Amino acid sequence: MTTMSTLYESTIKSLPLLGRGKVRDNYAVGQDKLLIVTTDRLSAFDFVMSEPIPNKGRMLNTMADFWFEKLGHIVPNHNTGIDPATVVAADEIEQVKGRAVVVKRLEPILVEAVVRGYLAGSGWKDYQVTGSVCGVELPPGLENVQKLPEPIFTPAAKAEMGHHDENITYDEMERRIGTELSATIKRISIELYKAAAEFAATRGIIIADTKFEFGLDNKGELYLMDEVLTADSSRFWPADGYAVGTNPPSFDKQFVRDWLETQTWKKEPPAPKLPDDVIAKTSEKYQEALQRLTGKTLD
Repeated sequence: MTTMSTLYESTIKSLPLLGRGKVRDNYAVGQDKLLIVTTDRLSAFDFVMSEPIPNKGRMLNTMADFWFEKLGHIVPNHNTGIDPATVVAADEIEQVKGRAVVVKRLEPILVEAVVRGYLAGSGWKDYQVTGSVCGVELPPGLENVQKLPEPIFTPAAKAEMGHHDENITYDEMERRIGTELSATIKRISIELYKAAAEFAATRGIIIADTKFEFGLDNKGELYLMDEVLTADSSRFWPADGYAVGTNPPSFDKQFVRDWLETQTWKKEPPAPKLPDDVIAKTSEKYQEALQRLTGKTLD
């Protein structure tokens, strides 16, 4: 299912397929490494849309690699630096070009590390009802999309495919993975967010919130893994379009979510068919985020 600019699903036969996530296809490279192929699939409200977003996978991959390198001094990451073209058959190279990485095979920690610097989305809804976000008490009187006094850490439990990730309290995280590991992940996640947000601000972009995923190697060392600070895992806003009280335009799949919210759809399969203009506009949003943040464009 490949064209020049879209790959909905990879079909690599030279390596064992381990599984397909919402966006990424994972293959085994020997016993200790994985090939992760970032496709052009797009998920919204935990449903994978039927239509690919042209070049999305290549843009996500380029952005994640940029951040992995930039933040490598804070925590090691899963990248090995091995060229994906060297681990697949010659007739499969086109499928991995610009959209795949060879990474260390880690034991994933089944808690997503979410850091919020602004009150937005589900956090804003939660705050209006409880005065807190995922159990984290916040000062009264905050408005929608307002910057928080300090970034907050609000973990989520990873769900099976097709189910919503579930927000959990920090206490629950400690119960699941232990006090020491929870504290380390919280500290590193906030440090990563602050460093990234500071850099993004110099490029005219606000990182409202983001999520990180971590894994352990066989020696118990912690690594940053999966994707990092992409338009899929983060809420990016243009600084020049930001005003407290109103949702800013965003450089992520919020554009698709907003369109879906206008449809008479009960968030059950099948998802509505995305119109061509929504597909094109979404691709443009990702491209603009990539260019603004990294200074890079796709070939």
